[in-house]
Amino acid sequence: MNYSSDDVQRILQLAMARKQQESFSEKQLSEMATELGISPELLESAKLESLAQAKIQQKQQTRRKIRLQGFKAHLISFVAVNTFLVVLNLMTTPRYFWAIYPISGWGLGLFMHHVAINRLNEKFPDIQKSNTNNNNFLS
Repeated sequence: MNYSSDDVQRILQLAMARKQQESFSEKQLSEMATELGISPELLESAKLESLAQAKIQQKQQTRRKIRLQGFKAHLISFVAVNTFLVVLNLMTTPRYFWAIYPISGWGLGLFMHHVAINRLNEKFPDIQKSNTNNNNFLS
């Protein structure tokens, strides 16, 4: 039976995940590459590319965490201030619910903030993938 490159990668990923070895030495990595017929130059370039991708993913994850913290702060202030406004409205002028105007305006801004964060997640789906598959082999 012949396997495509993708099949080999998927099979090796599953096998490595089941083995659950913490880490490999440089020598072990070189031996595995040699057994698979991968030249030392190709292995070195793949390692450098992998390191570069890991740095990019780490930066993206950091940015995402900062954006989510900003959204959380926005949401908390929205709830706190608008709760105060509703109470103030009900205590001063219960017949006219004027608090709906700041709630609506600010709610629209909060919604747009949420949409902006989700659009960034769609733009960089590898962020979520890397969070769930942190120990992938050959990915």
